[in-house]
Amino acid sequence: MKKKINLTIDEELIPPVKNYANKQGKSISQLVEELLTERLNKGKNEFVDKWLGKLNLVEKTDERMKFLKNRFQL
Repeated sequence: MKKKINLTIDEELIPPVKNYANKQGKSISQLVEELLTERLNKGKNEFVDKWLGKLNLVEKTDERMKFLKNRFQL
C-alpha cells in the first residue's frame, strides 16, 4: 500500500528533477522510491559481493572428512 508524504527540497532542484523524471518516463515519487530502496538494500549483499568467486574449497582427505562424506553421501 502506498501512502503520501511531504518532502522538502531546495527550490532550485525541482526543475532539473522534474526534467530528469520526465526523461526517464517516471514520476518524482517513483525516482525517490527507487533511490531509497537502492540505498536501503545496499548493505545487504556486501559480504557476498566481496567474497563471491574468491574462496576455493580445498579437497580434504583426512579421516573426519571421509567420515562426513560417507555419512552425508557427498
